Amino acid sequence: MNVDTARQAAELLAPHLAGASEGAVAVLHLDSGRRLIDTSFAEADSAALPVRDILAAALRLESEAVIVGLARPSAGAMPGEADCPDARRLADAAAALGVRLTDLFIFAGEDCHSFRELGLL
Repeated sequence: MNVDTARQAAELLAPHLAGASEGAVAVLHLDSGRRLIDTSFAEADSAALPVRDILAAALRLESEAVIVGLARPSAGAMPGEADCPDARRLADAAAALGVRLTDLFIFAGEDCHSFRELGLL
């Protein structure tokens, strides 16, 4: 299955993150043709982006690109002040390893926002 749009990515991430009661991260791993290779999941502190875990899984799966979703049940889905530097740190670290951060979504309840659609990535 190809993941070509933010809507498709959000639909793939939503079953794992929408309505979550605790912080969690889900990562869609893609090949060079934007085909879904695998999905990885982890619990995550709702205030921290687990860069090391995301990239370790990407390297293990030989991902060309990743789309990351974060569940933030205690905060809103709009990116906060700390989210942009965290996203940039992930994008830069991924790029150094030859992996592209395609998008990052924040889920809160049933609401979600895409960094790419908001012009933040």
